Amino acid sequence: MAEQIQILPLEEVIGDRFARYSKYIIQDRAIPDVRDGLKPVQRRILFAMHQEGNTFEKNFRKSAKTVGNVIGNYHPHGDTSVYDAMVRMSQDWKLRHVLIEMHGNNGSIDNDPPAAMRYTEAKLSKLADLLLKDIQYETVDYVQNFDDTAMEPVVLPAKYPNLLVNGSTGISAGYATDIPTHNLKEVIDATLLVMDNPKVDIDRLMEVMPGPDFATGGIIQGKAGIKQAYETGKGKIVIRGKVAIEELRGGRSQIVVTEVPYEVNKSVLVKRIDELRADKKVDGILEVRDESDREGLRIAVELKKGANAEGILNYLYKNTELQINYNFNMVAISDRRPKQLGIREMLDSYISHQYEVVTRRSDYQLQNAQRRMHIVEGLIKTLSILDAVIAVIRESTNKQNAKENLVHQFDFTMEQAEAIVNLQLYRLTNTDIIALEKEHQDLTAKIKELADILANPKKLKQVIRKELKQVQKEYGEERLSQIEDKVAELKIAKEITVPNEEVMVSLTRDGYIKRTSFRSFGASAVDEVGVKEGDSLLTHVQTNLQHTLLVFTSKGHYLYIPVVKLPDIKWKDLGTHVSQIVPLKEQDYVIGMETVESFDDEAVVISATKQGLIKKTILKDYQTSRFARPIVGIKLKTDDEVIFTQKVTGDASIVVVTKNGYSLVYSLDEVSVQGLKAAGVKSINLKEDEVVATEILTEGDLLIATQRGAVKRMKLNFEQSKRANRGLLLLKELKSHPHRIVNAAIVQPEQHYTLISDKDEQVTNPVKSVRLTERYTNGSFIVDENKFGQVTAMRVTE
Repeated sequence: MAEQIQILPLEEVIGDRFARYSKYIIQDRAIPDVRDGLKPVQRRILFAMHQEGNTFEKNFRKSAKTVGNVIGNYHPHGDTSVYDAMVRMSQDWKLRHVLIEMHGNNGSIDNDPPAAMRYTEAKLSKLADLLLKDIQYETVDYVQNFDDTAMEPVVLPAKYPNLLVNGSTGISAGYATDIPTHNLKEVIDATLLVMDNPKVDIDRLMEVMPGPDFATGGIIQGKAGIKQAYETGKGKIVIRGKVAIEELRGGRSQIVVTEVPYEVNKSVLVKRIDELRADKKVDGILEVRDESDREGLRIAVELKKGANAEGILNYLYKNTELQINYNFNMVAISDRRPKQLGIREMLDSYISHQYEVVTRRSDYQLQNAQRRMHIVEGLIKTLSILDAVIAVIRESTNKQNAKENLVHQFDFTMEQAEAIVNLQLYRLTNTDIIALEKEHQDLTAKIKELADILANPKKLKQVIRKELKQVQKEYGEERLSQIEDKVAELKIAKEITVPNEEVMVSLTRDGYIKRTSFRSFGASAVDEVGVKEGDSLLTHVQTNLQHTLLVFTSKGHYLYIPVVKLPDIKWKDLGTHVSQIVPLKEQDYVIGMETVESFDDEAVVISATKQGLIKKTILKDYQTSRFARPIVGIKLKTDDEVIFTQKVTGDASIVVVTKNGYSLVYSLDEVSVQGLKAAGVKSINLKEDEVVATEILTEGDLLIATQRGAVKRMKLNFEQSKRANRGLLLLKELKSHPHRIVNAAIVQPEQHYTLISDKDEQVTNPVKSVRLTERYTNGSFIVDENKFGQVTAMRVTE
């Protein structure tokens, strides 16, 4: 006895034993097989149910019976681990396609525990039957079970790529796996693509299978992370819930969540949002309600009146599980080893498995068909010499002697002789003779087809393709998860985190916008602003990070942009085009902007168009909670455009100047207030003319420029008239080559003006260099039209 005792170092013993244990739990517990996507316990449950006939077309059976069968025959572990695995395969918020149908309480998305197995009933789902289909044809290897009393499969035939469709998650010694669920139709499309082109790249695969498709839907952000995961097996994406903002009565709104990120506990999410409300971490939430019912998931976050819904939503994305990070870690057992696999390796392994399964099935069926053909040929031969065969059998002493005599006298094989002596008398009828001949024909065709499949790789491939397409046609569903290219940057609402800081915002004529700190602005001159060649500063304004910008466009839209959302860029650097912040159509361009501290301000916004319309709208109407796209500020005719927009407080008058030289001054009181989508009212009476300038009347002079290069400055001592009149003529009318005004502006003597021609020529002069003249003159020629070109624009700068 003493001789059997070994003295070994502790670390060597522990290392050896732990290595064996690790290998066991990696291969036989926690990591799925790449071929059928199942862990051993899942495979054993499905196989046991299949063996017991607990299939989709039959009645449900007590879960406890299945669990006992699995434990007793295949899986020597606790009943809890088996039942938990069984329940998970029935949960449609965990698996994209459930493998087990269950009657009774099988848990919930709130992580409620399922009912005990004695209360629930289960059977295989229709799709699970495809994992086991053809297993009776020796398509997979079997091993003995734990007590050598039964055989169990090493892997299932798996007639669709289950590992990608239903994903997997697990933790073992030194390894973990997180494989997301995918859309069945897309996975099969990708499989067929790899079969047709084994060298297909990831970009092409992502055209048919753009990313995961979770059972709980949601929005997936970050295609770059998906591509990295598909290439290497590791990658990161963001999943956010599906959310809508609903308007309520009384000017209030609510955030409604209808889909949560994958594997997020809904009740925990609701509790977390309510904690943020109770702890006053976020202001503006009135109440949080879980309104989920049999119709589907629904969480309502009711907001206070005037609350910034977008800002609060961003805060919830950042501080709750309404948005989560998902890390791909696609580890599976391949060739009995755990490997981190990209999408190509997974599909290659599955396709190889299918080639083997279909080959083994065809070989099995061919052998069976050939054996049956041999028997059928013997029976047909027997019927042709029936009397002689009967005579030989009657003269034989026993069954064995009869078989030997048949083999000896008629050259039958022993298998054929066995079939002959067992032949029942009814098989001698004419009907059965015809049936034998029909069976012979069918077997001939079947043997030829099966032999062709085994001999011709193209035919084998066609069979696999056909079967995959049939699965796709019968079980394919539309995608649940939406995929977005980029991970959205979360900027929390200004009421919550934005500092109270004064900044300078600039906008160029080509639409480049930015905010600049006062330090950067103060260190530069105004004309040192960063612009592209050919562009120039349109306007700049001092504002606050907590304020909002309204950027107006020529097509009657306005862009609602919180100042804090603007990029912080130095004064001398180029800004960002507004279309990068809010999408803007190419034919639409900016004409101005206003900064708004509060939309409760007693102000109005005046808009004027080229075709002589004017509109007054209260500032409050411009407030919105949805500012991801341009919003209609005035309804325009197709060939009209906005040339002027400005915020006005208090009494004011309007100056309108037309191309043909008419000017009209009238009080804004004559313009009635209208809603955002109204078209406005007539500002000036045009007769084959158009408006070139509309401005609020202020102290200063009126400067006008004509297409012929003339500039004129006059005092603004026009008498007020009525809206929609023709106005006063500002130019001396010429019969040949008359002057036409290209622009007009109210100016101060210390300012400068710039003339721009159709030849892209420019000239800049001080305003004070233009002498004051009376109304009935055409001003002074500043440039030679023949050399400079025809003047198309005039701009006024500091």
